[in-house]
Amino acid sequence: MVTAEISAPQNLNEIGVGRNLLEELATKILYLVGEITLLDLSKRMCLSLAIVEELFERLRKERTCEVTGMLGTVHRIAITSEGRKRALEFLGLNHYSGPAPVSLSDYIQRVRAQTIRDADVRPVNVETAFQHLVLTEETLNQLGTAVVSGRCIILYGPSGTGKTAIAETLPSIYSDRVWIPYAVEVDGQIITVYDPQLHGRFEENGLAEYDRRWVLCRRPRVVVGGELTLEALDLQLNPLTKFYSAPLQMKANNGVLIVDDFGRQRMRPEDLLNRWIVPLDRRIDFLNLTGGKQLEIPFDLFVAFATNLDPRSLADEAFLRRIQTKIKVDYVPPAQFHEIFRRVCEEYKLLYDSGVVDGVLSLLAALQQPLRACYPRDIVQHICWAARYQGKDPHLDGPSVRQACRNYFLS
Repeated sequence: MVTAEISAPQNLNEIGVGRNLLEELATKILYLVGEITLLDLSKRMCLSLAIVEELFERLRKERTCEVTGMLGTVHRIAITSEGRKRALEFLGLNHYSGPAPVSLSDYIQRVRAQTIRDADVRPVNVETAFQHLVLTEETLNQLGTAVVSGRCIILYGPSGTGKTAIAETLPSIYSDRVWIPYAVEVDGQIITVYDPQLHGRFEENGLAEYDRRWVLCRRPRVVVGGELTLEALDLQLNPLTKFYSAPLQMKANNGVLIVDDFGRQRMRPEDLLNRWIVPLDRRIDFLNLTGGKQLEIPFDLFVAFATNLDPRSLADEAFLRRIQTKIKVDYVPPAQFHEIFRRVCEEYKLLYDSGVVDGVLSLLAALQQPLRACYPRDIVQHICWAARYQGKDPHLDGPSVRQACRNYFLS
């Protein structure tokens, strides 16, 4: 399901950004590409051919470009010597030569229209998303309630209990799609938003004509861990290209932002919490351009923290109050351990033997190891690696399990 299709602008007045910026963008593209048809220029700028023809007429009057021929009924054009001079001036301001940006007001309006808080989530969506994990009904209900709130959640508990796996599955709950712009323009400055490494693009086949400056995507899924820094939460100005990249939370708008290993980032936990205490409460964020101008943008994302540290040691009561849902992911009981082991064996094409798994439980008890959800997969992987090394078929039996545990656990 798409929130709403975006009508394609029919003329320059409907673009939402200044004519001069579009002329500068077209001039830079001409300089960098060389000869090009107006149709190809419209594809690069993600604007209609009619709008690009309007820009072309203006550029030709200013002797920035000239016609070099025709391809069917479409002009083929090239930059002039005067155009090269202007292009170098424009490139001195910034090197952006991608699709035409959208205005900040259009971006804000679109984010609010497709807010994650309005996503339709039901128990069947949660059960389907988490069917590959062995979770209790109570945990599934807690997760579903948190997702419906559209606010934030913290998953805490011992290491190896599945917190990261749960957090990374949360985006799978959503089945709808959202529009993400290639770039946003603010006072002549360009902020790139669409990131093919983070945003899962849908093919727009079958849609009516739409504004191609926007990309149809799954709800964003952004995962950060110990590498997160405070600088990554503000606009990133590239000193060479001289245009901005949106911070992680802006790229995650209308989606899910997962902060894994919370408390182990390259900054103090309180710095992150102080940075986000207002956005989490008021659903707005403030970003700064280098000239000092401050932008107010929506903070419309579902934030999932995952940590094996005590949350009370990471945040004060004021911040913990803003985390509406707190779920402890603990060690698993024997029955759940058996079921996880059975599924892992099925995945690795091993014959599951409950008696052998009972032996694993006894061995873990002797080693004074709690039942972590990660152990079945880790033990089976060791069995498969050893069998591959020896050139044999892997088997779940007592000797292979004991050898795997000797390799895996400290003495």
